[in-house]
Amino acid sequence: MANKRHKPEEIVTKLRQVDVLVGRGMARIDAVREVRITEQTYYRWRKQYGGMGTDQLRELKRLQKENERLRKAVSDLTLDKLILAEAARGNF
Repeated sequence: MANKRHKPEEIVTKLRQVDVLVGRGMARIDAVREVRITEQTYYRWRKQYGGMGTDQLRELKRLQKENERLRKAVSDLTLDKLILAEAARGNF
C-alpha cells in the first residue's frame, strides 16, 4: 500500500475535523481513526500545524518560498564576493 502525501491544506482540514469530533464527545483516538490517519501522524501534524488556519498556512508557505529565494541570493552573492576577492589578490 502506497503512502499518500497530504497537502498542508488537507492536513489543517483533518486536524479541524478531529477537533470537531472531539468537541462532540467522541474519544480522540476514535476521532483520529474516523479521519483515517494514525495517532502518530495526528500528533506530528498537530505539533507542526496546530491551531493554524488556511490563511496562515498560505502565508507560511509564501514566507518559506521567499526565505528560500533570499538564501539563494545571499549564497550567490557570497560566492561572487569570494571569487572577486580571489581575483583581486591575483591568485587565478
